[in-house]
Amino acid sequence: MLLPEAIKLRIIELLDTNNLSAYKLSDKGGISPFNISDVLRGKVSEPTISTILHICEGANITLKDFFDSKLFDEVEAVERDKRDFKK
Repeated sequence: MLLPEAIKLRIIELLDTNNLSAYKLSDKGGISPFNISDVLRGKVSEPTISTILHICEGANITLKDFFDSKLFDEVEAVERDKRDFKK
């Protein structure tokens, strides 16, 4: 599974586990609801660690807890074109 899909599924798990809507999670985490919505819809393929940290704050978990899921056991990075990197 690719990393963006694992992150999306983990957020969905947190929403279900905590009986939260994406809006309520964003409110509790102090970020725009569009940030979470964009990740869940696949509009943002690689959310920042800062965004994930805010999601963690909204779910009242640590960053370590976020990634401590079987979803990340065999995760793969998104392939990048080498031209994307500046020398």
